[in-house]
Amino acid sequence: MMLKKPVEIYAGTELAAYGFPNGHPFSLFRHDAFIEEINSDERLKFLKKNSPVTASIEILQLFHTPDYVDFVKRKSQEGHGFLDSGDTPVFPGVYEAACFVVGSAVEAADRIMRGIVDKVFIPVAGLHHARRDRAAGFCVFNDCGVVLEFLLQNYGLKKIAYVDIDAHHGDGIYYGFIDNPHIIFADIHESPQSLYPGTGFANELGEGSGLGYKLNIEMNAGAVDKDFFLAWDQVMNFLNKNEPEFILFQCGADSVAGDPLTHLQYSSGAHTEAALQLARLADRFCQGKMLAVGGGGYNLTNIQKAWAGVVRSMSRIL
Repeated sequence: MMLKKPVEIYAGTELAAYGFPNGHPFSLFRHDAFIEEINSDERLKFLKKNSPVTASIEILQLFHTPDYVDFVKRKSQEGHGFLDSGDTPVFPGVYEAACFVVGSAVEAADRIMRGIVDKVFIPVAGLHHARRDRAAGFCVFNDCGVVLEFLLQNYGLKKIAYVDIDAHHGDGIYYGFIDNPHIIFADIHESPQSLYPGTGFANELGEGSGLGYKLNIEMNAGAVDKDFFLAWDQVMNFLNKNEPEFILFQCGADSVAGDPLTHLQYSSGAHTEAALQLARLADRFCQGKMLAVGGGGYNLTNIQKAWAGVVRSMSRIL
C-alpha cells in the first residue's frame, strides 16, 4: 500500500550537529548511520527529505522558561562545562544545534496540521528528559514538549497522544504535563529501579485534571519482544479509549538488545510493529496525523534497523 502523501523525514548537517564529542554515547554519528540505512533501501527512495529549520526564542519558550533558554545560550557561547550535573556537556554551538532539533520538529508538526503531509520522521529529536527549566540526560531542549505546547496553543487540540518506547522514562514530558488532560501519555520503559531517570512507576497516573490520562508501564531488565507486546496491548487499549487527534511517537532505539546503556532485549521488530499499529490508529482517529522522533539509542546498528523499520511501517512498505 502506497500512501497518498509520502512520509517525509528531516535530515541535514544541522541535525547531525546535535551530538556530543569525546566518546559520549550520544555521538555525532547517529544521524548519518540512519541516513545511510535509508539511502540503501530502494523502497524508500520516494521519501521527501526536508532541510532542518531553526527555532526562535519564542518557540523555545512555549515549553522552556526564559531564564533557562538564556542559560543555554550563554553556556553555548562559553563553549565548555556542563548544562546539568554531568550528563549533558557544553560544546560551542550547542544552543544552535538544539534549536535545529526543536525547529524541525515544530515545522513538521505544523506541516502535518496544515495537511501538507500526514506522517513525518525525525531521527535526531525526541529529547524527552529536558525539563521546562533545565537540561537532563543528554537533552538540551525538549522538542517533544515544545511540539505539544505548539499544538495545544496554535491548533487547540484537545487529545494529543504522546507514546514513548525509549528504554528511559520520558520524565520531561510526564512531569511537564502531569496535570494536563489534553496530553494522553503512554510510556513503556525499563524499570526505574534499574535505569535512569528513576521515575515512571506504574502508580504514576497523572495528577489533578490529568489523573487517568497518563500510563506508565515498567519493564524488567532483560524483557524481550513477548513482554513488550503484552505491555503494548495495554497502550493500544488506552489510546483507543481516548481517541487522540494527533500522535507523537518517541521511538528510542535504546530498548533494542545490545544497547550499551540499557538492559532491555527487544528486537527491532518491536519498533516496526508498534509504528505500524500507531500509523493505523492515526489513520483511524487522527486523519493520519503522526510525528515520529528518534529519541535515544547508542548502538548504531540498532538505530539503523529500528528507525528504518519505523519509517517503513509509516510508509506501509513492509
